[in-house]
Amino acid sequence: MTELTDDERAERLTKLHGIIDLMRPAVQADGGDLVLIRADVVTGVIEVQLQGACSSCAVSGATLSGGVERILRDRLSWVTEVIGGVDESMSLDESSSLGSGGYVPKF
Repeated sequence: MTELTDDERAERLTKLHGIIDLMRPAVQADGGDLVLIRADVVTGVIEVQLQGACSSCAVSGATLSGGVERILRDRLSWVTEVIGGVDESMSLDESSSLGSGGYVPKF
């Protein structure tokens, strides 16, 4: 495993936070939020959580894997794994009332 200097660690964290901040408005527009839970900048393991209306959204899993994970891996070469989850502390009614997260498209 490669040793990182404090400056390299700080740079990785700064870039990670910047990308998370770029993605958050899209999630927030639907009544949810994207929160960084932890980041191991040495091993490349990132943990994020979708909150708010995301807990009642049928496409939360796709948002995590197809959106958040893909973007982090594309933009940060050191990211090896993105662990994601949904905050399920809210009831379905509370979550749905926050935005369009309860919306399930009909095909």
